[in-house]
Amino acid sequence: MSETLLIVDDEPDVVELLAYNLQRAGYKTATARDGVTALQKARDLVPALIVLDLMLPQMDGTEVCKRLRADPKTASIPVLMLTAKAEEVDRIVGLELGADDYVTKPFSPRELALRIKSILRRAKGDAEPREVLKCADLVVDIAKHEAVFKGKVMDLTATEFKLLVTLIERRGRVQTRDRLLTDVWGYEGDVDTRTVDTHVRRLREKLGKAADYIETIRGVGYRFTEAG
Repeated sequence: MSETLLIVDDEPDVVELLAYNLQRAGYKTATARDGVTALQKARDLVPALIVLDLMLPQMDGTEVCKRLRADPKTASIPVLMLTAKAEEVDRIVGLELGADDYVTKPFSPRELALRIKSILRRAKGDAEPREVLKCADLVVDIAKHEAVFKGKVMDLTATEFKLLVTLIERRGRVQTRDRLLTDVWGYEGDVDTRTVDTHVRRLREKLGKAADYIETIRGVGYRFTEAG
């Protein structure tokens, strides 16, 4: 069964281009031209992923993303932010609000399809045997896709959860930003490693006191340590 993707953009040409290429890639598509309609369709359809433009009428993409994450029915839907803005601050704001990734306009339809494929793969998880990872008061149940610290369940996105699992599985070993981009995001080549830093910062905020388990290795990357 093909997965449904929700395309949210107010430019008819962009919507048509995205719908055409994503349907060719085997996906079903639904569309919305403004933020208010996007939220309603997200609740009604619960799509596998949302391609969300930043500049929208009535309600911009950052506000849409914020409301998606605040609603239990749509909180776990992966979001790929699409924007004409190339400034770093816009990308970081989108990621911090809960977007899983971003692509700037003009974009390559092929690259966008590959990004979507990577995000959906992370959301589904691997088909390997499941297990429970424990680090003192932090318990990560891969089967349930659940992270619990001192009895409190953490609200993590698919990308944040995959990042946490990857770091825990390799505890004690330094993971470079490039390695994390390849293993968590599925990217290779020239990709902005600040994507990793933004997600680690968001993950630490959600981990609370358990954030000390993630150690920054200056100029290199990150390491998970139980020393905290």
